[in-house]
Amino acid sequence: MNGLFGWANAVAFQLGGETVRWSDLLGNLLGLATVALAIRRSLWAWPVQMTGAILLFGASMSVHLGGNAARQLVVVAAASYGWWRWNRQRGAEHPQGVTIRWAAGAERIVLLGFLAVGTFGFAWLLSATHSSWAPLPDAYIFVGSLAATLCQGRGWVEFWFVWIAVDVVGVPLAFNSGLPVSGFTYAVYFVLVIAGLRQWIRLARTAPAAAPIESAPVAEGVHA
Repeated sequence: MNGLFGWANAVAFQLGGETVRWSDLLGNLLGLATVALAIRRSLWAWPVQMTGAILLFGASMSVHLGGNAARQLVVVAAASYGWWRWNRQRGAEHPQGVTIRWAAGAERIVLLGFLAVGTFGFAWLLSATHSSWAPLPDAYIFVGSLAATLCQGRGWVEFWFVWIAVDVVGVPLAFNSGLPVSGFTYAVYFVLVIAGLRQWIRLARTAPAAAPIESAPVAEGVHA
């Protein structure tokens, strides 16, 4: 494991007596870029999110946060789904782009049930396998990130509320885990997420049929 993820322990600099790892720094910078791109509904948000998640996987493994590490792998899978779905909706079937809307009542119930059952179930697993020193918040960040990414892929406004809760839990957990960059980044996420929530609410009101996705230039490579 050290040979494969040894780069996660590479020190970038010291901040307030805390060690900042390159994987934590770069992964969170890409995470901030992901939120900014999601606000614009850009397709680039998905590959940027996937790259950042891979870096943060290494950072989490280096500080024994098994739930947060597993979260990054699931985020990669969920972001792949979101990228595929937004690409499909930008095509002939939905030429105006992904539909931005509020989830229906039944969909909200399913979302809340998934968050509750998933969090407590995964916390039990983390505790039973001694994979995390803080199983309950670690589990919520895992389940909440998965739920938010899937809801984003479906264009639900509620995904921003789930991210807000992830940020509230993530700030103290990151600082107490020795990942100060993640802690500061969660705080910045909160501000960006509020801005994104306000914009998506406006889109759901004024353009419920379809909100356009900004296409990624194919020739320039990669893009939640």
